[in-house]
Amino acid sequence: MNYRLLGRTGLSVSEIGYGMWGMSGWVDSDDSESTESLQRAVDLGCTFFDTAWAYGDGHSEQLLGDLLRANSDKRLITATKVPPKNRAWPSQREHTLDDCFPPSYVCDYILQSLKNLRVDQIDLMQLHTWEDAWLQDDRWIQELHRAKENGDIGHIGISVNRWEPWNGIQAVRSGLVDCVQVIYNIFDQNPIDELFPACEEFNVGIIARVPFDEGTLTGTLSLDSTWPDGDWRNTYFVEENLRSSLAHVEPLRDLVPQQSSMPEMALRFILSHPLVSTTIPGMRKLQHVDANLAASTKGPLDPSLLQSLYAHRWDREPTSWSQ
Repeated sequence: MNYRLLGRTGLSVSEIGYGMWGMSGWVDSDDSESTESLQRAVDLGCTFFDTAWAYGDGHSEQLLGDLLRANSDKRLITATKVPPKNRAWPSQREHTLDDCFPPSYVCDYILQSLKNLRVDQIDLMQLHTWEDAWLQDDRWIQELHRAKENGDIGHIGISVNRWEPWNGIQAVRSGLVDCVQVIYNIFDQNPIDELFPACEEFNVGIIARVPFDEGTLTGTLSLDSTWPDGDWRNTYFVEENLRSSLAHVEPLRDLVPQQSSMPEMALRFILSHPLVSTTIPGMRKLQHVDANLAASTKGPLDPSLLQSLYAHRWDREPTSWSQ
């Protein structure tokens, strides 16, 4: 495993982190399988774990807390998120700070997360949705600064809405946030236009989420793919999205290097950008942990392959199904 600095936090994190949404946010998750997979990741050198209260109403945080106690001799980095009060993902332009993150509410959820994780301090506390317009109301940052001064949190971050990397640039330039979590993958390359340069200028850490485009870039989806009742993917991979996603991924199959795989190529594409601090694939099975973490040792992709992949940029606009 290779490690990178998480922006100006000074934290050294594994460049392949662990996204913990699937630990309890999906209907077919299994705690024993999750626990085994999390421990395998630690054993292979993963040190960055990204969860959220919204992932199972705190259950994912509790699983991470168990992992921390089982590995008390290791320095594992904890990142979690305050859910928006109105439970709306993504946020909308008309949502106010009071709709999503009123100060007393933020304080309450920091305390809940501390209890779930069973730690004295959360390394990185993020707001789970974001609107740059909220910069006009400084109550959110005052509350987070209070939590930082109290020692409850170490650093402050935001999670940017799907396909809206522009809606976070002002936050970066304000100097108020230490990290930005944003979708960046072979398809979603638009963060490199303005967000990444702003992060470089202000030394803000970049957490690249959704490395596999919610599964499209694993190369395993088909028109016949189905998910259990109640699984969020049934509302995301509506026919319009599924057909278009499959049409975009098909040309990539011929670009996968020999003795590699599409998931490995997708991860190495992300890690080929030097500004990315870490990427956080969701992993619920041991074979996925083994394969994904091994991508770190392979290094950046060949420049000629990178150039070919840049041509597969797919600029999308948020829709009713873009949670």
